[in-house]
Amino acid sequence: MTKDIKMSSRIKIGISTCLLGEKVRYDGGHKLDRFLTQTLGQYVTYVPVCPEVECGMGIPRESLHLVGDPEAPRLTTTRTHRDFTEQMTQWARQKLSELEKENLCGFIFKSDSPSSGMERVKVYSEAGMPRKIGVGIFARLFMNHFPRTPVEEEGRLHDPTLRENFIEQIFTLQRWRDLKETGGAMEDLIHFHTRHKLLILSHSPRHYQAMGKLTASGASLPFKELLDQYESLLMQALKLKTTTRKNTNVLQHIMGYFKSELTHDEKQELLDIINEYYHENFPLIVPVTLLNHYVRKYHQTYLMGQYYLNPHPCALQLRNHV
Repeated sequence: MTKDIKMSSRIKIGISTCLLGEKVRYDGGHKLDRFLTQTLGQYVTYVPVCPEVECGMGIPRESLHLVGDPEAPRLTTTRTHRDFTEQMTQWARQKLSELEKENLCGFIFKSDSPSSGMERVKVYSEAGMPRKIGVGIFARLFMNHFPRTPVEEEGRLHDPTLRENFIEQIFTLQRWRDLKETGGAMEDLIHFHTRHKLLILSHSPRHYQAMGKLTASGASLPFKELLDQYESLLMQALKLKTTTRKNTNVLQHIMGYFKSELTHDEKQELLDIINEYYHENFPLIVPVTLLNHYVRKYHQTYLMGQYYLNPHPCALQLRNHV
């Protein structure tokens, strides 16, 4: 069975430097995340970024916070009220140009950071009242500059569903980038789409239909434009989280490929397991493992190539949660 998810190069991911254990925080400390360094780190190459240090602030330093308009806040020190907004912004724009060359497949930000938090960062009013509705200065600029690049915070990655969704995005994006690196041809796009059909369906049936129509009518478009439209739809789809309902639909769809091979008892066992998954008594890995067994046993060629059944390394244990 095809389980090959190796790619031409390791996946490059941007990351807040403190999450790697580097002592760059305002108090001289770090925020080492062992899942990111020891587990995910086996499969990716990190490109560390510390906006505050790299824009010229020292270690240790006075802490910072956001103040004013949540849509365009100022970045100031908490005690002396020194304004670093322009300094941070000018550095960030130059840094983003440099990061374009890295071809990042994702970025992991430090949560709650006034420079790097991607959501729910405290923004203080002029009266000193905080509201958790802000976005860090650098994080906002990064997401605007790279709208198709998957982003997450280390805190949100403790949620198994968000973790799986983010990692699925970065592995799929790297495979897509590999296709584009080769120059690509229509047959390559069709091959990519064919192998990712069920993965896309598990995220968004609507995008699944739109991408199928786009691929089928692709010869009528300039190839570069076709790739751009496909990539846009692909990343939109993958941002939408899978659910037990959507996964159950895909599992039942896969089961249909075995209607002539499975015995009555095998069909009933598989139906029971899918039903237990639907009611959240089993993790997704249980029906997927059984389906992978039948794919091998009955040599189901089409399903052998489906990334849905093996979208990322098993060692990450992303489908083991209920």
